[in-house]
Amino acid sequence: MRIGKRRWMLITAALLSISLLFGCTSSKNNNNTPANTKAEEGKTETVKKVIKITYRDDGIGEEGALYKWIKEVAASYPNKNVEIKPTPIQASEGDYFAKIALALKSKDTAPDIVTEDTFILNSDASAGYLEPLDEKLKGWEDWTNGSFIEAMKKGVTASDGKVYGVPYNTDSRGLWYNKEIFKKAGLPENWVPASWDEVLQAARTIKEKAGDGIVPIWMNMGKATGEATSMQTYEMLLYGTGERLYDDASSKWIINSQGILDALTFIETINKEKLGPPLSKVLNGQAGNTASREYLPQGKLAISLDGSWITGNYFEDGASPWPEYKDVLGFAPMPTSQGQAPGSITLAGGWALSIPSNSQNKDEAWEFIKYALGKEYTQKLVIATGNITVRADVAKDPGYTQLPFNEIATEYLKNAEFRPAQDKYPEVSTQIQTMVEAVTTGTSPADAMQKYAQDVTRIVGKDHVMEK
Repeated sequence: MRIGKRRWMLITAALLSISLLFGCTSSKNNNNTPANTKAEEGKTETVKKVIKITYRDDGIGEEGALYKWIKEVAASYPNKNVEIKPTPIQASEGDYFAKIALALKSKDTAPDIVTEDTFILNSDASAGYLEPLDEKLKGWEDWTNGSFIEAMKKGVTASDGKVYGVPYNTDSRGLWYNKEIFKKAGLPENWVPASWDEVLQAARTIKEKAGDGIVPIWMNMGKATGEATSMQTYEMLLYGTGERLYDDASSKWIINSQGILDALTFIETINKEKLGPPLSKVLNGQAGNTASREYLPQGKLAISLDGSWITGNYFEDGASPWPEYKDVLGFAPMPTSQGQAPGSITLAGGWALSIPSNSQNKDEAWEFIKYALGKEYTQKLVIATGNITVRADVAKDPGYTQLPFNEIATEYLKNAEFRPAQDKYPEVSTQIQTMVEAVTTGTSPADAMQKYAQDVTRIVGKDHVMEK
């Protein structure tokens, strides 16, 4: 029997549809191939999910402690269907936050986990860049059973009351000093300055007696060092006068005060009397690394206003190995301006792991964060970087407590102050850096403060500023 062309085409199409239907059914029911696998020549191969972790690389790449830590944690991570991929941003501290903000805006560029300085976390959360973690944290025993120091949770809680990250370290700040240089200059090796005048007098004595090539005192004083200039220099000084950046009672930023002038005058004195490093060094984005990794271990710097973490550079696998650091260095508290109560001051900060809102693998990212920030690997990280732990169980571990300076750095936290948890703080901080650099390069404290007042008023509005 002869079949017409049109009928033949209809039969063929029907047979093809049936074939495809059974083929799909067979693949689904018999091969049992999940969505994250692919079949090739009769074999099933798992397609790993890639979890990208973005952090700041300060210039040493794969030799960095954070990079090594990520690789170590990833190697032991039990879920082998997940690949952990470090995606560092090489930038100065000031540039890192701007680059992170750009990356977090888009699903195409957002990582799955990002390291957030706790000072910027509130701003990023308010901008909608970060995922709130409260529901996930409820089910994590470590978070609810006292393993984390309760006070440290404040740093990852935004102004809306939600938690946007898991902290992995904190820090304190003080005056690192070289005992050998002090001895040569006739200064006490167990140095505890009682006021700013005593700090300046020690620097003057070193300039006079320690010989050429020795920098008496180093502080971050430029825009290129970003938040390190705001927090480690200016705010350490301002809070030492008894004043603050932000008045909680009136919800206003303080833009004109004697405390601001006093802090800027201290910076001016160091530069006028040439007690600090050359401007070409201190205004550079690598200034902090130059001080801690070169000048201190090479015996060319007497006093450095810096953080508790710098000793991580001096470990055997650190950026600048220096076995003698524990005997050569001292860590003195930064005094208040005139020795007034509480006698010393420190600013505390820290870093956290957060999940961007635009992450495409939020559940997998969270599971890795829980694993990475358990007791074992948190302890390894803070030891490798020289930071202070945020976990109460790590703080009691002999492997942590036996490290030089950990006990004293933790002791300084009793007088700790924190940066304002305000959305506008990062923008105000940028104006602080501009103001400090202006004084460093010759502008008078009064003129620099006036410009700061104008700029902060423009940012926050005239109804949100005050003078003292």
